[in-house]
Amino acid sequence: MTDATTQAEAGLGTFERWLSLWVALAIGAGLILGNVKPGLFGALAAMEVASVNLPVAVLIWAMVYPMMVGVDFASLSHIGDRPKGIVITLVVNWLIKPFTMAALGVLFFNYVFAGLIPPDDAQAYLAGVILLGAAPCTAMVFVWSNLTRGDPTYTLVQVSVNDVIMVFAFAPIVAFLLGVTDIVVPWETLILSVGLYVLLPLLAGLITRNRLVKQGGEAAVDAFKAKVAPFSITGLLVTVVLLFGFQGQVILDRPLVIVLIAIPLLIQSYGIFAVAYGWARIWKVPFNVAAPCAMIGTSNFFELAVAVAISLFGLGSGAALATVVGVLVEVPVMLSLVAFANRTRGWFPS
Repeated sequence: MTDATTQAEAGLGTFERWLSLWVALAIGAGLILGNVKPGLFGALAAMEVASVNLPVAVLIWAMVYPMMVGVDFASLSHIGDRPKGIVITLVVNWLIKPFTMAALGVLFFNYVFAGLIPPDDAQAYLAGVILLGAAPCTAMVFVWSNLTRGDPTYTLVQVSVNDVIMVFAFAPIVAFLLGVTDIVVPWETLILSVGLYVLLPLLAGLITRNRLVKQGGEAAVDAFKAKVAPFSITGLLVTVVLLFGFQGQVILDRPLVIVLIAIPLLIQSYGIFAVAYGWARIWKVPFNVAAPCAMIGTSNFFELAVAVAISLFGLGSGAALATVVGVLVEVPVMLSLVAFANRTRGWFPS
């Protein structure tokens, strides 16, 4: 039995099983600190390059790096042997997700919530959820993949393919769905984000892995990953504190709006996961590929969505607020899906 198999059967650790509680506490801490220390969070929010918040970038880097150490480039040549996960990811992310998100947004904001939200605000929230739906996850998916003991190399390939497509497809899809022909996408933000969240951690992970293999083989790699694993969860929790600290006053001032925005996002998240995960089960995709391929479609590249919303509509806009609510919804939703995936591991080939 391989070490990877042993880890998979072990499931989540004690700390990871209570991660929902730690995230809830981090959300509460962010809301409180954001209102008690607005100057501090204002200073942190101002630390940006091309609309990428540097403190958040460092934290996400800390989350991703431990997982990148597990990427074995020697196995990349065998990715073509298992194309089903790539097919599921691409179809769900680019042919289903953006359009179902737009449809749900129109249904709820223009009809179901018509008497609860002013029309102008409804259109702003609709724009925000469309931006979320058109931006598949880049960085955080490595966290969710790791929590399900997903194949890190295959996860990297899935994310990389999505990143390449996103460079060309994000703007046209958003422009089409918003009915805007001159949408301005901050390409510098997109390129910098991919570099910060994927390329640099990958390079550092590759260098670390090669050194460890020379020193003690795969056993040394496994020991190092276990040692640095707490940094990944810590990075996630501190990131949550910062994100909710940045929008703490807005969230507390408009609780009903937050709930209304969250409803279509919740339906979309669980629906997309059901499509991708169910498809993977029907196709008998191995679990360590099926889980991350479903997670990629379910989660969002919220850094890009927030940046584009601010660029197009302004920092205090309804669109920007909707993208932040996407973060609020995503963390507990993804944790619940991680738990579900780990409980249903037996549905898939090992």
